[in-house]
Amino acid sequence: MKLCIFCSANNGIDPDFFESAENLGVWAAENGHSIVFGGHDAGLMHAVSKAAKEAGGQVIGVVPRKIEEMGRTSPYLDVHIPTEDLTDRKQLMTDMSDAFIVLPGGIGTLDELFTVVAASTLGYHHKPVILFNMKGFWNSLVACLDDLQTQGVVRSQWSDYIHVVGSLDEIGDLL
Repeated sequence: MKLCIFCSANNGIDPDFFESAENLGVWAAENGHSIVFGGHDAGLMHAVSKAAKEAGGQVIGVVPRKIEEMGRTSPYLDVHIPTEDLTDRKQLMTDMSDAFIVLPGGIGTLDELFTVVAASTLGYHHKPVILFNMKGFWNSLVACLDDLQTQGVVRSQWSDYIHVVGSLDEIGDLL
């Protein structure tokens, strides 16, 4: 499968997240999965792509022109797909991927998560969206989604579209 990884490109975050991202990259490669990611050379993006590449996996980077202009393109790409902007990047990543795994991240990661989930709720795709809840990172988001559900503003059950997991074994079971 082609696994789209949405995650932080920041370095100053919990070191345990880097270890988990690396473990995911190795696991993906060892199980014959390719990594599709935003092509950045920092943060969890760097950790998962480097680990996957070094474990013999295929790494596909979908890289916005701004990232290239900043000289921040990952050196661990087997396939480099340039895009004009973030919107093009999200669409290409969505189209080429079989599943989405969301690691800790910020505004960009949330944007990516909700773009693919909104598309799923409308039936544009039926691909798994997996929220990897490392060390409870996504607990406040889960609480927010529960609150939105309680208030009746989320169509059906949000958990029909987002699978919250805490381990690689659970990811393997979903895939």
